[in-house]
Amino acid sequence: MKQKRLTIPKFSSIQEEARFWDSHDATDYFDQMEDIKAKFALKSSKAESVTIRLQPEIKRRLVKTAKEWGVSSSTLLKMWAVEKLRQIQPGSDLVFKN
Repeated sequence: MKQKRLTIPKFSSIQEEARFWDSHDATDYFDQMEDIKAKFALKSSKAESVTIRLQPEIKRRLVKTAKEWGVSSSTLLKMWAVEKLRQIQPGSDLVFKN
């Protein structure tokens, strides 16, 4: 009996795609994937830290959003900081390092 070919759907958000891959085996879709070249920054020591004070409502929303994205609130803040710095400093070589 011939097996039905599985097709990777189009996703409307990163969260939707994450939910899909959390419940599907990527090896079933290898024939539809293409190789890419990727560079990864090696983890460096966490040399410095910043302490910020947030209003309770801002912290609550931050924690809620981080959970929805599947990351810690600290990681989400770092991601946003790098994203914003790239916006205001075009051509910046900043790399997000978790």
